[in-house]
Amino acid sequence: MDTRPLVAHIPSLRRYARALTGDAWAADDLVQDTLERACVKWRLWTVGTDLRAWLFTLMHNVFANQLRRAPPRAVDIDEVAHDLAGADAGQDRTLDLQRCLLLLPEDQRAVLLLIALEDLSYAQVARVLDIPIGTVMSRLSRARSRLHELMEGAAPLTARPGLRRLK
Repeated sequence: MDTRPLVAHIPSLRRYARALTGDAWAADDLVQDTLERACVKWRLWTVGTDLRAWLFTLMHNVFANQLRRAPPRAVDIDEVAHDLAGADAGQDRTLDLQRCLLLLPEDQRAVLLLIALEDLSYAQVARVLDIPIGTVMSRLSRARSRLHELMEGAAPLTARPGLRRLK
């Protein structure tokens, strides 16, 4: 097995994993797990298809599996909101952006990062996440709106709004 094609994609995998997890150690572990899975499943990749999209699909599936297996972690929304509201005016907005990204729901964050950070097309993101293109567009729209609200200082959502019944 020639691993040179995999090595070329490691920087983009690390960048996406870092943005997805918000933690350098967890990102490195996620990339490692993704590359291990790629090596084990290498025979399933079809030569001539988009290797980058295949690797991101593997990473997404590994990350989703890790989230399902991990015990729920408590995130103190009030503490995060306090940090965002009390940020010094001179503080680097990059840190605020990272905090706000982590407040987005995982499905919206994944779409936003794959399109904005990794420059994948809607069709590629739909293949990576195994969702319809329309869902990609709606999640991207909601993610952009919510990210804008958070960056402008809106309070984080404490609960998802319930479904409305329409007649």
